[in-house]
Amino acid sequence: MAQEALNDAGYSETRMTVILNDNEMSISKNIGGMSLFLSKLRTKRTYTKSNGFIKRIINKVPIVGKPFVKVVQRIKRSIKQLIIPKMYFEDIGFRYLGPVDGHNIAELERMLKISKELDGPVLIHVLTKKGKGYKIAEENPDKYHSTSPFDIETGKAKKEKKKDYSKVFGDTLIKLARKNKNIVAITAAMKDGTGLKEFQKEFPNRFFDVGIAEQHAIALAAGMAKEGLIPFVPIYSSFYQRAYDQVIHDVAIQKLPVIMCVDRAGIVGQDRRDTSRNFRYGIF
Repeated sequence: MAQEALNDAGYSETRMTVILNDNEMSISKNIGGMSLFLSKLRTKRTYTKSNGFIKRIINKVPIVGKPFVKVVQRIKRSIKQLIIPKMYFEDIGFRYLGPVDGHNIAELERMLKISKELDGPVLIHVLTKKGKGYKIAEENPDKYHSTSPFDIETGKAKKEKKKDYSKVFGDTLIKLARKNKNIVAITAAMKDGTGLKEFQKEFPNRFFDVGIAEQHAIALAAGMAKEGLIPFVPIYSSFYQRAYDQVIHDVAIQKLPVIMCVDRAGIVGQDRRDTSRNFRYGIF
């Protein structure tokens, strides 16, 4: 949906500022093509520095009336493409600013002021660090995304961690997969939260992380089931709503054997740390 909105804003040239908070994480580590693209931008801070270089070159191009404006724009774009290839955001109509340190308030304010002066849609690429300011969380960002009370000095949970339902599910799925080579597991960037971490270690070629894309996860599972595989797709109940169309049209109507595991399906206390929560899985 975000891609659709960006596409529309770029096409309509809507005057707006979009802030892309890039901390390399969702709940788990980011994966996928867009994540790789952003990684390249992070390492190419020459983009921001190149603006002055580009302007100096453009200023040397003789301007002879309005007909040359478009020519100059093409030259500027070509030089920029040599420095930073495949600028996705600019290709769909956005002015790109960044990357900028999201923890540097002065620099962030400067970028926001610049964006206010520009016409059309602007995207500010902000780099942040998940868990910033608490070293233990910085080193284990996925673990501290959501946690029960813990000792701030050691980072250890105050209550002894019990085996939760996601862990039981993950262990059981491994046992089943050892007996049936057709079993595969699909996650939408939630391998830790849904108990698939150990499954990935034991069966890396039968584990598929599609990123935050629940619709794609279910559609992919449908295709796999059509070819004889047995896909298990654990997704948090609150996120399953994103894939209702795929559940109905791609799986249910086709009567495909996709096992959709609904995690956090009941009243959840302190998230997955609370074993009193309800976990259900079944075939829709």
